[in-house]
Order: sequence, then structure tokens, then C-alpha cells
Amino acid sequence: MQFNTVIFDMDGLLIDSEPYWQEAGMETLREFNVTLSPIQYHHTTGLRTPEWLDYWFGVFGIDKQRIPAASAALHANVFEKIRAEAAPMPGVGEILDFFRKKEFRIGLATSSPLELARIVTDKLQIGNYFDTVTSAGDLPHGKPHPQVYMDCAAALGVHPLECVAFEDSFNGVIAAKAARMKCVAVPVADQFALPKWGAADLKLSSLLDFTAGHFDMLR
Repeated sequence: MQFNTVIFDMDGLLIDSEPYWQEAGMETLREFNVTLSPIQYHHTTGLRTPEWLDYWFGVFGIDKQRIPAASAALHANVFEKIRAEAAPMPGVGEILDFFRKKEFRIGLATSSPLELARIVTDKLQIGNYFDTVTSAGDLPHGKPHPQVYMDCAAALGVHPLECVAFEDSFNGVIAAKAARMKCVAVPVADQFALPKWGAADLKLSSLLDFTAGHFDMLR
């Protein structure tokens, strides 16, 4: 099949929001006297907030009945941080224009709530690029489960094999590949050399690095 669709993750890929998710997450866990190392934190990047809290509450023996309140507080905290401070990642405008010129359908498939997707697309003034936005927020399973990518392709009226996905997290890469899409990984710098990114079809250090040659190679 020929590609006709591109689907983007959001946090850490289109907007530099991961530092604020990490900051808000750490602040939440500190309320329970827990401090994560950067390696521990990156192990669970890409999970939805309730799943993230469920994992770490389980590890540290925290009462899981407190997850709903902790999740709501974390979201309120991080949404405000992102709205006020987060900046676009390098190359966002360029790559959106690249695929628009090819007349591709363009989708957004995020683990974050739709409310945050609206905040981000409004903040970056990129909402007009997207033909559909899907969230795993209310799905039975989030990434690395492929459902959010499959839902995005269905909303766009395309087959998953016609799609290229862009991701910054390993959980996201697994989700895109499980949906049978080609996947371009754009990991954070301190994770770039890890062998796990071999699961992606292409690895780049920035969206700015994506070229017509890379596109032809994916085809």
C-alpha cells in the first residue's frame, strides 16, 4: 500500500511538555514521600496518568484508592504548566507543512486527555493541520496498546498500513507498530542511544532532521 496518512503523538514530540509532566508527576509523588530517578521516570513515559500512578503506587505500596484524586490534581497542575510555559519542539511547522504539501491526511493520537490536546493545538496554532484528533484517555487501554492509533486511522478513513506514525516514547512506538503502521521515533537525547529504538522503522534526533529521502526510505 502507498502512504497517504501521517499520525503524530503530541507530548514530547510536537510540544516540549515532557519536562512539565515529569515535574508535575514528581511533585505528586513527593506528596507520598516518593522520589523517582530519571531512569525510573522514563521507564513509564507514554502511559496515561492513572496507569502511571497505578504502577508507581504499586511499586511503593501507596493506597491505590488515592489515585483518582492524585490524577485530577496532577492533570490540573500539568495543564497549567504546559499552557503557560511549554514551547513547540523544533521542526513542528516544517514537518506539518511537508505532509500537507503531499496532501496527506493528518491525525493526532495522544495518550493525554482531549482537553490537553485542545490546549496544545491552540497554543501552537496548529489545529487547522489536523483532520482528526484521538485520545486514549477514555479507552480501556492506552499505549502501548494500539487502539488509539487504530481509532485515529478509522476516523481518517484509511487502513493502518497506509499510515506513518511519529513518536517520542517507546510505549508509543510499540503502539504504532502493533497497529501495523510505519513508525519514526524521535527519542529524548539521553535515551537516543538505547537499543530499544530498533523497534522503530526510523530514528531521528529531531523532527527537523526528517527529509524527503527519509520519506522515500519508509516507502
